Amino acid sequence: MTTNALFDILKAEGPVPVERFFELSVSAYYAQGTAFGRSGDFTTAPEISQVFGELIGGWCALTWESLGRPDPFLLVELGPGRGTLMADLMRAASQMPGFCQASRLHLVETSPALRQQQADALSAFNPVWHDTLATIPKDFPLLIVANEFLDALPIRQFVRQPDGWHERLVEIGPKGTACFCLSRETSSDAKALLAPSLQEAPIGAIAEACPAALRLIDEIALRLQRQKGSALFIDYGPLESGIGDSLQAVKGHAFAPVLDNPGQVDLTAHVDFAALARRARAQGLCVWGPVMQGVWLQRLGILERTRSLAQGAKPLQNELLLSGTRRLIDPKEMGTLFKLLALTLPGFPVPSGFEVS
Repeated sequence: MTTNALFDILKAEGPVPVERFFELSVSAYYAQGTAFGRSGDFTTAPEISQVFGELIGGWCALTWESLGRPDPFLLVELGPGRGTLMADLMRAASQMPGFCQASRLHLVETSPALRQQQADALSAFNPVWHDTLATIPKDFPLLIVANEFLDALPIRQFVRQPDGWHERLVEIGPKGTACFCLSRETSSDAKALLAPSLQEAPIGAIAEACPAALRLIDEIALRLQRQKGSALFIDYGPLESGIGDSLQAVKGHAFAPVLDNPGQVDLTAHVDFAALARRARAQGLCVWGPVMQGVWLQRLGILERTRSLAQGAKPLQNELLLSGTRRLIDPKEMGTLFKLLALTLPGFPVPSGFEVS
């Protein structure tokens, strides 16, 4: 879908919530299948280093073992990108006898272009695709992995005014360009969606909520209670709920204006890990983390694995391995901004990497 086509929808619908603008933009953008890698608009952790996916694979294998090695079990990835993470995951997890044979791979992906890339990368594992989590079988234990999935879920934004919170909207102005505006009435949803600590924020403050992420947590909770298993999320955002506008757009590995070219840029927002944790606990789940990505990867042995691979590598590959690991764990790069959160049923042993130091 072109930017002009999206603008036509916005004109027809009138001022729409940021959530609707976000949803339309992201759907059109990922349908193209050109987002990932150096030639795309951004690079995710699995594209930076194979070690990332390998450590996720080791984590899944250990978690499967803690579940009693169920056969079969469902291995589910939400937003699998080009299939890079899952390919590395399965290669590493195959070291655990029986894991690959017991796994049934299910991928939640709506983009036909990305599904084709995933099929090419994962043909050996007979993946089955789904538009949503809802159609995944409900008869077996499951392991869910989601890397940079939550940040692409549409958010709602609210702006604090003297009379309360007003929802932030997007409209097409007289000159045919998109711009922000506010709902005339105060929002009846803000109190339920925003953390109690944010209710009396300063005038002019922007607060965000992600109903889609909360609904996902609800669905996963029902799944785990019925089927058993675990879910692992890797994404970026603060440890605590706070105020601020985190909506951002990226094009060609550089920040771009959020409203200018919907459907042609990568639109994301920071994940509110505290809100997800509150929702998961309210649904009876045990929450592990969030843990800083750099800490978690080092606990799982990223430095040792990198050194092992580098020993037999050519100079250029050696440098790529070392620089990739630095980028993943350095606090000034991805080490602290990105975090990991795991969900299990109560009574489940501490998942690997989530030990309290």
